[in-house]
Amino acid sequence: MEDRLIERLKSKFIHLMKYWSIQLNLLMVTALLFSSCSKQVYLFTSFNEPATEGLRYLYSYDGYKWEDAGKIFLKPEMGVQKVMRDPSIAQGPDGVYHLVWTSSWRGDKGFGYASSKDLIHWSPQKMINVMQHEPETVNVWAPEVLYDQQTKQFIIIWASAIPNRFPKGTEEDNNNQRMYYTCTKDFVTFTETKLFMDPGFSVIDAVIVPRKADDYVLVLKDNTRANRNLKVAFSKAALGPYTGVSAPFSGGLTEGPSVVKIGNQWLIYYDAYGEKRYAAYRTADFHSFTDVSAEISIPNGHKHGTIFKSSAKVLKGLMAEAQGSK
Repeated sequence: MEDRLIERLKSKFIHLMKYWSIQLNLLMVTALLFSSCSKQVYLFTSFNEPATEGLRYLYSYDGYKWEDAGKIFLKPEMGVQKVMRDPSIAQGPDGVYHLVWTSSWRGDKGFGYASSKDLIHWSPQKMINVMQHEPETVNVWAPEVLYDQQTKQFIIIWASAIPNRFPKGTEEDNNNQRMYYTCTKDFVTFTETKLFMDPGFSVIDAVIVPRKADDYVLVLKDNTRANRNLKVAFSKAALGPYTGVSAPFSGGLTEGPSVVKIGNQWLIYYDAYGEKRYAAYRTADFHSFTDVSAEISIPNGHKHGTIFKSSAKVLKGLMAEAQGSK
């Protein structure tokens, strides 16, 4: 009788242990799945020369070591040349991603645009003709889009040359670039195009970097032939005015800055095209800069776009799409 009771208790104990073991495993799997979906990753919009293929992504878990996602995700259809250069992306408060890009070297009065909810499936492409009112416009280069939390709108800036508009200086009129901007909340209606920055020299490839509500940095390229290097300027508002243009922090023949915050530091990636390499500086204050090019890894052929934070779930979708297309 006693032995039978002991056996019955043993059986219940074993059954109970199996039950809790299953529950613990389920909790662990759930935690792993949640961690996988919520883990932060970095994505980098990209293109390869001659820019006719379309949108690529790089991805990174630490912001330093990058891999190619392995697929063209959007082929350009807009513009005279139908290229996709300088792809810039921003996510709105509704989760929708908005992509803008340079659609031609010359001849266009605007830039390409498309939107997506998952970075894979894109809306029909269209031209945003922001310089249509300026018939002498030579180009619309490197549109950069930012969702400004303070004004609750998207800001798009780009470089254009309008002959005889500004003092010639050392530049030919067809390359005497200035920065312009427009704003939108829905990419259907846009504010009137206005001059964004005239620093007194040809300027392109500007990127707005929000630090705090009243603290913005502009990383820009001095495009004059004698310089062609990167500088910074500062403002209390996203739309400027930006003042205190710095001395160059990069060498010559550099362009396309892309900025990302990692911890308490900022990384400024850029194309050192004169040396045929990709490079990066690290800074805490945009006054002193440390060359960290030896610490980064970038796939060959990568050309500049926007770096933004996303989740492992989004990356998993991109990788599955890339594998499925092979």
